[in-house]
Amino acid sequence: MRKANLMGVSTTTAFYMLCGCLGYSAFGNAAPGNMLTGFGFYEPFWLIDFANVCIVVHLVGAYQVYCQPIYAAVEKWAAARWPSSDFVVRQYPVAGGKFNFNMFRLVWRTAFVVVSTVLAISLPFFNDILGLLGALGFWPLTVYFPVEMYISQSKVEKYSKKWVALQSLSFACFVVTVAVTVASVEGITLSLKNYVPFKTKM
Repeated sequence: MRKANLMGVSTTTAFYMLCGCLGYSAFGNAAPGNMLTGFGFYEPFWLIDFANVCIVVHLVGAYQVYCQPIYAAVEKWAAARWPSSDFVVRQYPVAGGKFNFNMFRLVWRTAFVVVSTVLAISLPFFNDILGLLGALGFWPLTVYFPVEMYISQSKVEKYSKKWVALQSLSFACFVVTVAVTVASVEGITLSLKNYVPFKTKM
């Protein structure tokens, strides 16, 4: 697990830093949100299509992972609120009892996906929203929780050199997160000035 995390975070960081730093150094604030098509080049078509498929696969997987706690919290709340409702708590065995099917889970999760999809479609500034979500998720999920878990599991002594170094890293990343969140909110604010529902910004 440690190797997989190291490889995943390192690869993601390398690609994001290359795109962000090289794009900004070359184009400044005029850097396009989509590095492949932002310059007006759509050839070869297969490369653009392949890149878009990769983005869809990445976001669908991430969406499922990040939505599981929301699903679980609502389903737990509903089961506690309506414990005698068959719609909410009854499980129907499927495939010879290998899986359980629940009507509330089907309706709730489908409604959540439909509402979030319509909301995403209605916001034409996808990169700005994605930047805000990435900024909000970076520090707590990528830095704070892993650092605190490592300190707790390894029993790192408080105020030791290692503890101070880890806390300094966490604080530095927190400052970056605050700065990027402010910049993302500013980007969304600027995009809202020309906002037209269900129309993609070109």
